[in-house]
Amino acid sequence: MVVIQNNNQQGSSLLSKMATNNGHGEESPYFDGWKAYDSDPYHPTQNPNGVIQMGLAENELCFDLIPEWVVNNPKASICTAEGAKDFKDIAIYQDYHGLPEFRNAVAKFMGKVRGDRVRFEPDRVVMSGGATGAHEMLAFCLADPGDALFGTHTILSRNVVANYDSYGCRFGRDLKWRTGAQLVPVVCKSSNNFKVTRAALETALEGAKEANINVKGLLITNPSNPLGTVLDRDTMRTLVSFINENNIHLVCDEIYSATVFNQPDFISIAETIEEEKQCNRDLIHIVYSLSKDMGFPGFRVGIVYSYNDAVVSCARKMSSFGLVSTQTQRLIASMLLDDNLIQKFMSESAKRLAKRHELFTKGLAEVGIDSLKSNAGLFIWMDLRRMLKDPTEEAEMALWRKIVHEVKLNVSPGSSFHCSEPGWFRVLSWPNSLTDLCSIIFG
Repeated sequence: MVVIQNNNQQGSSLLSKMATNNGHGEESPYFDGWKAYDSDPYHPTQNPNGVIQMGLAENELCFDLIPEWVVNNPKASICTAEGAKDFKDIAIYQDYHGLPEFRNAVAKFMGKVRGDRVRFEPDRVVMSGGATGAHEMLAFCLADPGDALFGTHTILSRNVVANYDSYGCRFGRDLKWRTGAQLVPVVCKSSNNFKVTRAALETALEGAKEANINVKGLLITNPSNPLGTVLDRDTMRTLVSFINENNIHLVCDEIYSATVFNQPDFISIAETIEEEKQCNRDLIHIVYSLSKDMGFPGFRVGIVYSYNDAVVSCARKMSSFGLVSTQTQRLIASMLLDDNLIQKFMSESAKRLAKRHELFTKGLAEVGIDSLKSNAGLFIWMDLRRMLKDPTEEAEMALWRKIVHEVKLNVSPGSSFHCSEPGWFRVLSWPNSLTDLCSIIFG
């Protein structure tokens, strides 16, 4: 017998560029904070000196409302005596367009979250494995390798565009890693509370053109991650006007749309294009999920909603690579179609989010830490610029390492979001144990 032993270099040469590159971004501060928590997780009694998780976007505030509903609605699951009679119908192959009741329920819920000011068509609802899969699906539909998206809270460079407020940590992985698309950030400033302006958009687009980058679209997150702010009506109109003038796509990530807890109200792109009659709707696409609004990231329910028939057709074919299980579709449909549950959930969620946000920002202010005024989302955009030794990214990373490894808080540095001003950090407005956290931070 002859045994051939490959060293690491020889082994990697047998693999694809995808398998051997670092495009996923796992070797980054964003993921390093997660790893620090995973290796030393905080527990109030078993590990009180462990790392507190304040970098993970999990909305657990209303979990107590769901188990009660599940117990009272056993037919929603095929894993109960009441629902078992439908087991075969759900367990066999289904149309990859999705169960009709699921698409109807999602379309209805999307409208309700937006105050029933706009209606969504079930036939335009395309499912995917979470918002991650939805973003990648759209990138495949809109951009060729090398094209870009750029953003106002996110950007796609060669064939797509977006801006950094929305340019969250995950977009590099979601949009670039497997598609080959590029991301070009739209630089926003704290001097106007990181508001995206036409001047910032035009500067980013002109810079991309000078670099011979083919921009295909603009990507925004609204409400914004990490800012926790909503885009006003004038800004939304500016975005629509800008993408129409330049004939590029607009991808709107609206996965935090039901997390608005104070004025001003959330304005969806779906509402804006109802008002802007001259808008080319073929350029408008929405990404949605239930991970943040309902707190169901483990269900992997992502949605692409496009006004472009060709994109809907292509995305639906691509969705077969990341379908939502039919058991999950059935359960989710039953929940979303229960008006009493949804009304109670949304009302209670807004109250609890507002209370946690007020408590946390008040605690920060009491120890002299400023934060961006916000009214949505799960995070606080915390200003620690005065704590930096120098106004540099290196100084920001030095402070971040001290926060994670000495103070034992996993927060996300602004550079992970392509923030142009060192010293801003994204922090979850509540950890699993807010009381314990407050005692640690605020004494």
